[in-house]
Amino acid sequence: MFLIFSMMMILWMISNFIMFLASIISKKSFFDREKNSPFECGFDPKSKSRLPFSMRFFLISVIFLIFDVEIALMLPMTFIINISNILPWLFISIYFLIILLMGLYYEWNFGALNWLK
Repeated sequence: MFLIFSMMMILWMISNFIMFLASIISKKSFFDREKNSPFECGFDPKSKSRLPFSMRFFLISVIFLIFDVEIALMLPMTFIINISNILPWLFISIYFLIILLMGLYYEWNFGALNWLK
């Protein structure tokens, strides 16, 4: 019991020493020229963080995520064709694809897929 406790104390002291040493060594300079310049994306790091967000970009990203998840649901269909009955598998696959294509037509019809507007 004493051996386990002493090992835990030694490890605790070593980890605290390393964290203390790292905090001393890594003094940050706030007047660094690179820190004050804009990032690669062009945003000024010292300005407001709440910039207006493009709703168009948000809608297209949501559409991408929906269709990406549905593609991930369609991939196992090819693997289970060997272990399932062909007729129910065919009906479920066709039903799933019809729903997917109807959603795509709906988005296309209402102009959600137009990049330029």
